[in-house]
Amino acid sequence: MGRAPILALSVMALAPAHALTLEFPGPAAPGANRQEAPATYRMAIGPWSADGVPARTVEGVLDQTAWRIDMPGLTTLAILNPLKAQLVADGWTILYECETDECGGFDFRFELEILPEPDMHVDLGDFRYLAAERVVDGESRFITLIASRSSVAGFVQVTQVGATAPLPPKITTGTAPATIRPATSSADRDADARPLGERLETGGSIALDDLVFASGASSLVEGDYASLLELADYLKANPDRSITLVGHTDASGGLDANIALSRRRAASVREVLIERYGAPSGQVSAEGVGYLVPRASNLTPEGRTQNRRVEVMLTSTR
Repeated sequence: MGRAPILALSVMALAPAHALTLEFPGPAAPGANRQEAPATYRMAIGPWSADGVPARTVEGVLDQTAWRIDMPGLTTLAILNPLKAQLVADGWTILYECETDECGGFDFRFELEILPEPDMHVDLGDFRYLAAERVVDGESRFITLIASRSSVAGFVQVTQVGATAPLPPKITTGTAPATIRPATSSADRDADARPLGERLETGGSIALDDLVFASGASSLVEGDYASLLELADYLKANPDRSITLVGHTDASGGLDANIALSRRRAASVREVLIERYGAPSGQVSAEGVGYLVPRASNLTPEGRTQNRRVEVMLTSTR
């Protein structure tokens, strides 16, 4: 059986002798890219607390790229560890690294500058972050990596900041070029016919697309919701599992108001899940992130409708 293609990218043109190549642990393809020169970037160097996320402000040429790794089943540790080892071997100093809860969970994630879905997917219950620095000829270079996954692919966002302009991404393969497939959206992931509990345990967040809210309100319309019945049955059968319901909105209106609305909608779903379907209350929490994680463009009515949703994510770590 042939070895899977290993793709590499040129991270930054420090100088010909200092060019760095990172190899991903599977077939990878670049997605969204952001470049600014000059730019100011807040690099997280500590976990989230009530005071926010400790950050170091760095300046220079910024290059940020989302990469999709088409190898289902890779853990975030399996994605990030080889990249970290390559950085250390090349003389980079690790400034900070963390995993989901150590970072501060979704509060940490929403302090970061993340490229949009579907190019960069961050599972709020399964991600890893790393920040590193290297001094070359008296000048500091910085890199941050955030790795996450869905049920069908791994994702890495590489952010580079330095005084030297980055090279265009240079991709090489160990065998044959990787097959580039479009990134999978939340709606596509939810089309998976496997039981909801199995999808939660092997993938990321799942949109509960059968939920219907009263117009302009946070309460659910009366009716039977198959997703909530299945979710309640899963929780009752697995008392060691816990979930978070995460509310999302479109981009109409201000952020604070949308976060408040998304939290109310998630809380409404939690109430119905517990009172009507019998889910154990201690296993269910509710949060809201407003319009910060769109799964479609807010420029069209159809996109805004897709963005108004409640997702469920598994928060158990064992």
